[in-house]
Amino acid sequence: MHVKQQGSLFLLLLLLAVTSQGASADADSDANVVAATENWNDKVKVFTVATEPTDGYARYLRSTRVYDIEVTTLGLGEEWMGGDMQHPGGGFKLNLLRKAITPFKNDPETIILFTDSYDVVFTATLEEIVEKFKESGAKLLLSAEKFCWPDKSLANDYPEVEERGSRFLNSGAFIGYAPQVYGLLEDPIEDTADDQLYFTKAFLDPTKRAKLGMKLDTQSRLFQNLHGAKNDVKLKVDLETNQGVLQNVDFMTTPAIIHGNGLSKVDLNAYGNYLAKTFNGQCLVCQEYRLDLDDNDLPVITLAVIASTPVPFYDQFLEGVESLNYPKKKLHLLMYSGVPLHDDDTREFVNKYGEKYASAKFTLSTDELDERQGRQLALDKARLQHSDYIFFLDADAHIDDGEVLRELLRLNKQFAAPLFTKHHELWSNFWGALSEGGYYARSHDYVDIVKRDLIGIFNVPHVTSIYLVKHSAFDAINFQHKEFDPDMAMCESLRNAGIFMYITNQRYFGHLINTDNFNSSVTRPDFHTLFTNRYDWAQKYIHPNYSAQLNESYVIPQPCPDVYWFQIVTDAFCDDLVAIMEAHNTWSDGSNTDARLEGGYEAVPTRDIHMKQVGLEPLYLKFLQLFVRPLQEKVFTGYFHNPPRSLMNFMVRYRPDEQPSLRPHHDSSTYTINIAMNRAGIDYEGGGCRFLRYNCSVTETKKGWMLMHPGRLTHFHEGLLVTKGTRYIMISFIDP
Repeated sequence: MHVKQQGSLFLLLLLLAVTSQGASADADSDANVVAATENWNDKVKVFTVATEPTDGYARYLRSTRVYDIEVTTLGLGEEWMGGDMQHPGGGFKLNLLRKAITPFKNDPETIILFTDSYDVVFTATLEEIVEKFKESGAKLLLSAEKFCWPDKSLANDYPEVEERGSRFLNSGAFIGYAPQVYGLLEDPIEDTADDQLYFTKAFLDPTKRAKLGMKLDTQSRLFQNLHGAKNDVKLKVDLETNQGVLQNVDFMTTPAIIHGNGLSKVDLNAYGNYLAKTFNGQCLVCQEYRLDLDDNDLPVITLAVIASTPVPFYDQFLEGVESLNYPKKKLHLLMYSGVPLHDDDTREFVNKYGEKYASAKFTLSTDELDERQGRQLALDKARLQHSDYIFFLDADAHIDDGEVLRELLRLNKQFAAPLFTKHHELWSNFWGALSEGGYYARSHDYVDIVKRDLIGIFNVPHVTSIYLVKHSAFDAINFQHKEFDPDMAMCESLRNAGIFMYITNQRYFGHLINTDNFNSSVTRPDFHTLFTNRYDWAQKYIHPNYSAQLNESYVIPQPCPDVYWFQIVTDAFCDDLVAIMEAHNTWSDGSNTDARLEGGYEAVPTRDIHMKQVGLEPLYLKFLQLFVRPLQEKVFTGYFHNPPRSLMNFMVRYRPDEQPSLRPHHDSSTYTINIAMNRAGIDYEGGGCRFLRYNCSVTETKKGWMLMHPGRLTHFHEGLLVTKGTRYIMISFIDP
């Protein structure tokens, strides 16, 4: 199969158009470029072997297109007969190549260039490649590496080379005149025999080496094999264009053909993100394979929602699932809950929305499936339903843009994931590199990708939490590993299968929540996470109109003189905090004796629970600093105290059969806040606050709204009688 390159077609059409209007110097110049390109492709015949159109093969072809290199692919669509390649083998490709170059075997003017394809990238034109070849003085130049493989016993038979040079032959790339290349291949080889050993024996034969003019590229002037050479090479990236060049720092050479041989394929993937003109100030490869979606013919997708561990804000996570802008009848929903905390929400979600999906099923912690089994079940369902893709979504990944699934589809990859990070942290859902043991290592570009200083799509070795996998990769996935967790096992299996995992940060799609130190055993555990998940905490608990009140033009209502009314928290805040207090159930008895206070005496006692008692004092003080203080500074101009200080933060409970009201009093504060925690006229009747000096009462309080008023001297007030039900209010005496 010949894969013809299209790089020169535009220039040729341009030349014809200009010629039709009259010859010009520019047209002559374009004609020379086209002629030069065609001339080099006439002189140099480039061959590779690829039996399957893998991701590596697609990358290889892209690099040949970038440099206008015509390549003939051998074996495409055929069964691979050269062994499993995890062990010595590969003679099959030499037999294919011998047959392909037979027409040129007696042509001393034709140059044959052979490279592997799945793990090779071109970084130069044929003209540059031939120039480097001729500079070597060889008739047949083979690439070299650091290790003698597959027969280590032959190492001492190799000629000595310069210090830090690559001494040993690698069969993954070579270039030579056609008669010499054919001479190298003329001896028979079994398909399953090892091609590198075959070449090694030829090279180590002094007579044959001299006859064929064979040399090794020991200084990586043309070829760079990466295995064992991690410290020998450096990726140099132009900061303006983000174009990369790989340099051999030992010999200050810039090899034109990069080979990720052996265990270096992850390294090649990382370098390949920048080589072959991937960028020119913007991401070129982002657009090259982009797919146009037809809403009338969208792929069928299995949506696998995975909650394997307790996570905060699961309700908000499920809102993100429902927000996906994709026809539900094209989605098969499988929800896995591995922990009791999420069982009820999982069941309710399917019961509420399940009929909208093509199918909807769930498993709960009572089914006793571990995470590996849960993920495997989702994958098996995808196969059974003949899904085109499976979209894994873990409960720590919150979708903020419902277009995420469509955008991943448009990337047209076997595996694609959006960048998700924890807010204001470098923690993300991908690894840029791997340690020798297969665990996390930071890559040179990790921070730039996470902070979106560098925008594009990137081939990475590990992805978690949210990713889209095409059906062509289903069979490669394996969640089982004796040492790795399911995600790590899956990523290793995909790497071993040569399936590239791409992460995109071209736009913001969502974020990761922080599960560190999440205590799911406490009452309403989400409420306790302000310090670890400020963004999500605010989304759930702070009133949606809060920020508007800080605008200069916004007029804050005053139901009484110097009493301000703010929309501060949500119903969820109120409900969760009331539930926490009631679960603790340590309400004071309403007497003047109070061991919780310094001195043990309360002049105007209430039935209450202090935030200290439920372990939430630090959280509530942070709440005062982050959300109450800005409102105070707006209405009480000129008073600044950051952070606010409060020794008394407590919830009061008023009941007709307990304490229905509170006698007139001054608060021991500079200013006081009073948040209504439930609904007047529904949860209770009566109640409210009367400011005696102004003979002004606030009785129609609103759940989640906060009254703020001065404490000492001016605002003598009382709690009005509750006649029915239970009234809860949250009080803070600020800056006593």
